[in-house]
Amino acid sequence: MKLIHLLLAGTMVSGVMLSGCAVADDVAGNPVTEHGVVKITWQDPKNFRDVKAVSDIQSRYEARTFATLTKGLDKEARKILKPEQKLELIVTDLDLAGDVRPTFGATMNDIRLVKDIYPPRITFSYSVLEGDKVVMVGNEKLTDMSFMHNIGRMSDKPLRYENKLLADWMKKKVEPKI
Repeated sequence: MKLIHLLLAGTMVSGVMLSGCAVADDVAGNPVTEHGVVKITWQDPKNFRDVKAVSDIQSRYEARTFATLTKGLDKEARKILKPEQKLELIVTDLDLAGDVRPTFGATMNDIRLVKDIYPPRITFSYSVLEGDKVVMVGNEKLTDMSFMHNIGRMSDKPLRYENKLLADWMKKKVEPKI
């Protein structure tokens, strides 16, 4: 009898935890990630072209993806921005490299097929701030059609193509104007 009560209690607690996560996701329609000198608002991620989880819960995958991209951009921004400057982005669309394909029963999960015809894309507006003063502002729609040939040495880092796309943008667009 005690075992039944414990199982019932565990089920109720896990149900409350899962519903709490779902409510938090609904409330946080535009998640914000912040790391170092970079702050990114992910505007309406449910409408992004492709941020599909293949072997994870969608909300966790999105959170991890957004945090990874923010940290990667922060790493580059610290090299380029002056100490008192900050970079803020509002991302309106994201399309990860590759395409999610069903496995038709071969496995429980879909797979992400990365080929030249599925390049990474990101659309955003940005501003570089120095205190309350706006130093630079703009809109970007980035795509790297030769992403599989530009990465250099073999890398197995998550989101390597998307991080390189943003790093190249920082070097080519932001650095010359700072």
